[in-house]
Amino acid sequence: MERECIFCKIADKEIPADIVYEDEEIVCFRDLAPQAPVHVLIIPREHIASLDDIADSAAHVGLLGHMMAKVKEVAAGLGLSNGYRLVSNCGKDGLQTVGHLHFHLIGGRGMGWPPG
Repeated sequence: MERECIFCKIADKEIPADIVYEDEEIVCFRDLAPQAPVHVLIIPREHIASLDDIADSAAHVGLLGHMMAKVKEVAAGLGLSNGYRLVSNCGKDGLQTVGHLHFHLIGGRGMGWPPG
């Protein structure tokens, strides 16, 4: 765990969160500033700063695959039967505000385009 990382602290249950799913590798919890009726963050328990910090290793490839495979299950559990958006902000220009890899699962209303 990165000592000051808020998402690591949530994953370790040092900070409370409205967790909607968790397993040995990931934690999914409601965003405190939702941008839609359903807005959940999906994070790995392992501290990885961003997508730019993913190693070309079996462990990281497996972790990303696991995260993506769970999106459908989490979305269904949240009632997102009409679709959803999955977003990962990366770096300053991508508006990443927490330096821990995470995906925003957003739904419960129609999405606009372009997103940015």
